Amino acid sequence: MTPTQFKQARNSLGLSSSQLGLILNTDKRTIRKWESEQDSRPVNPIAARCMQWFLSGYRPPQWPN
Repeated sequence: MTPTQFKQARNSLGLSSSQLGLILNTDKRTIRKWESEQDSRPVNPIAARCMQWFLSGYRPPQWPN
């Protein structure tokens, strides 16, 4: 998953970077770094897999109402 795809997935789920950070137990700044095309850090592969699950309909207990 590219940084752009990751950001598009987050936006399509209606989540802010802060909300996604709470769900994935990471800082919102890390989410923004994963979404940045300028940052050399790739998207965390586990976070990318979680995003695929979320897009498929899975909602963890931390999901905002």
